[in-house]
Amino acid sequence: MRTFGLIGKNIDYSFSRKYFSDKFRKEYLEDKYRNFDIPEIEQFQQVIQNNVIAGLNVTIPYKEAIIPYLDHLDPHAKKIQAVNTIKFERDGSLTGHNTDYWGFLEALKPGLKPQHKSALILGTGGASKAVAYALDILDINYKFVSRKPGNARLSYDELDKDILNKYLLIVNTTPLGTFPEVNASPEIPYQHITSEHLVFDLIYNPAVTQFMKLAADNGAETLNGLEMLKFQAERAWDIWNS
Repeated sequence: MRTFGLIGKNIDYSFSRKYFSDKFRKEYLEDKYRNFDIPEIEQFQQVIQNNVIAGLNVTIPYKEAIIPYLDHLDPHAKKIQAVNTIKFERDGSLTGHNTDYWGFLEALKPGLKPQHKSALILGTGGASKAVAYALDILDINYKFVSRKPGNARLSYDELDKDILNKYLLIVNTTPLGTFPEVNASPEIPYQHITSEHLVFDLIYNPAVTQFMKLAADNGAETLNGLEMLKFQAERAWDIWNS
């Protein structure tokens, strides 16, 4: 029996634990998946010293903070500078991978139409870096939107009809609207969203966020983060077993 797990903070909601526990049961595997909920990243060392672990996922807020504790980064994680999967190598070293970009890429593809040539990425955390990396692969131009403008970022206050007419793909990488704060949403001018827009929310709980609802009310196509999570989880499983 092998033990896999998730490193994060306040992760009782964990998609990963339920997903992998269900997977193990369906595939008649005796493997286990645990949440390692740690208040500070420094406690990561204790987790790996006190447990025999075959592989880990990493979630908010440690996708970037985990990097100094790893021995190697795969090429994708190195470029993104965020890690959501750790492989325990045979020699005892730890390699960081990023499967978020892959999950987003595969989940986004079915919704893309020819007009989706430019994107707004709401938020600038670790998940936003994976999204940007995937958009680079798809040759889609993008701009980050942040509460703090600068460094070629747009601020939410700068978003207007002209900008939303240009950027017809909008991706929310912030936690705004996650259960239980389901009435929250990014402050964008929803009245300028049209049926030409594709709106992708990385949140999966609730399945229809306020961000998605407000966009859909104006005719936009919407996607949530559930398929992305499934794709990235399966890629993580392949990495752990390679």
